[in-house]
Amino acid sequence: MSALTRRTVAVCATLGVALAGGLVAPAAALAAPAPAPSAAPFLAPYYTELDRTGDDQVTAADLAALAPYIGSATGDADWADAARFDLDDDGAVTASDLADLSERIIYDDGPFQIVEADAVAMQAAMNAGVITSVSLTQQYLDRIASYDKVVRQDGGRPLNSIITTSQVALTAAAAADAIRAEKGMTSMLLGIPVALKDNYDTADMPTTAGCGCWNANQTASDASMVAGLRADGAVIIAKASMDEFAINLTSQWSAFQPAGTALTVSSPYDTTKTSGGSSGGTGAAIAANLAGIGFGTDTGGSIRVPSTYNQLVGVRPTVGLTSRAGIVPLALSQDTGGPIARSVQDAAIALDAVVGEDPNDAATARQAGKVPVSYTSFLDAGSLKGKKFGYIESMLGTNPITQRLFAQAKATLEAQGATVVAVAAPDGFSAIVGEGSGSGPEFNHDLQKYIDAYLNPDVSARSLLAISQSPNIVPGRATSPYGQRATVTEAAYQAWAGPEGSHTLQLAKGKQTMMAFMDAQGLDAVIYPSGNPYSTIGTNMRLSPNTGLPAVTVPMGQGTAAEGATGGVNLEFLGRDFGEGPLLGLAYGFEQATHARTTPSAYGPLD
Repeated sequence: MSALTRRTVAVCATLGVALAGGLVAPAAALAAPAPAPSAAPFLAPYYTELDRTGDDQVTAADLAALAPYIGSATGDADWADAARFDLDDDGAVTASDLADLSERIIYDDGPFQIVEADAVAMQAAMNAGVITSVSLTQQYLDRIASYDKVVRQDGGRPLNSIITTSQVALTAAAAADAIRAEKGMTSMLLGIPVALKDNYDTADMPTTAGCGCWNANQTASDASMVAGLRADGAVIIAKASMDEFAINLTSQWSAFQPAGTALTVSSPYDTTKTSGGSSGGTGAAIAANLAGIGFGTDTGGSIRVPSTYNQLVGVRPTVGLTSRAGIVPLALSQDTGGPIARSVQDAAIALDAVVGEDPNDAATARQAGKVPVSYTSFLDAGSLKGKKFGYIESMLGTNPITQRLFAQAKATLEAQGATVVAVAAPDGFSAIVGEGSGSGPEFNHDLQKYIDAYLNPDVSARSLLAISQSPNIVPGRATSPYGQRATVTEAAYQAWAGPEGSHTLQLAKGKQTMMAFMDAQGLDAVIYPSGNPYSTIGTNMRLSPNTGLPAVTVPMGQGTAAEGATGGVNLEFLGRDFGEGPLLGLAYGFEQATHARTTPSAYGPLD
């Protein structure tokens, strides 16, 4: 396995973090040195745009500069000087302006709260010496031990979101602490605990793909994306459960379970419901704050479904942005790996670590010259102003909760200065969303390539046919789908996914059609609901995989008890080839205008 091409993300030691507690300590509380003035700061515009002292960051000095003008108003003798501190433009400098400014300032060295903490807050707390990566990692391990296999809701189920926890995570965390002590914060992922869907190879934990037939699959190397995470100092804390071999959305898995039995992953918001799939374990774990950031894979919705079921941000990258080398495949024509996170900011930080050309995945050669220095540079709360979004009415479905939430999302986008228009579907759209998943015709072929390259020699189930005959699989899958898909011949595969295969040609046509459509309509993105509460909508999930174009899904609200369903619903943004940066910027603007995500009440702080 060759190393990915890396980009160094220049970061500031002084980090912007919104706090509930008002004023914060001065920048001197942070231990890491500031970067050279020539380095591009990590800080997104949100954390710099209110700077009033000229150092491109908000610190206690800015608060001190504002303080003398509190009470000043239009018409006062000092208003010419005071006006720049009227941040809410109400004609007076008040406590609300002070609060607005303090929200953009650094972390104080008070208590750290792990629930809903983002990467910026974790880094600031570690820089300030409030926590260490070791203590942070231990807190997440404690939460996994206390919450994952325990029933927390009456009549519900355990989460069942984790298959394996790392035995060396604390050692990796200690190494990250040592790097911070010697060099400062070298990366935004340094010391951050990350959970991976259990189809990513890891040299320190088995990779089961959710199947008991592969319990012994301890690989000799990390997947390329995992190598990127480790290179940036991330702590791989656990392997998250998944629907066995990523086949379905129910997230049933048999790994390390008695033969003939399986577990189902539950949503932490309602454990009588599935968390979606196939990356359901990652979705449940991140929503319940069992790890800092998560990763999943998406063939036909497997990142975006658990994201919308669990009020998370999910990124399905362009096919070719992230390497699939060392990831158990389902259908390589559509497979892609990406982050699942509690915020757009965390998703952007995570994506920075895993992109790059990789000779072990030829699709990544397409990204040359198309990857920014950092995806965080697109995070601007004002990103929606002047943008144009189109939606196809048939993609809204008929669910009244989803229709209500989409109408609210549309109003929010327009209030932020965007134009939102209904557009007629382009010619060929039905063929795009009607194209089937490659998981049937491709699985046997693509899985065998993984088996031959990576599977531990001690694993006896070394073909899809052998897997179908194993007693250690999810009950009911032996004949369908495993047995049926094991009969797909090489000729049938080539007719589907070969260079001139029908699927290959349709995906290329779908990409061309949607790119031309967005250009002709002058759209910055196509928007649509990712699903309904705990269910999908028609063929919405197929638009991104059937074009290879990137999509970012972000919470837009929840149903109410009076409506009969309390699940979350996400808004999905579909963009242009390798347009993840602009998409993340748009999703960030929407997220900052709505703050629609809620925390699952049964999985709060440990007692």
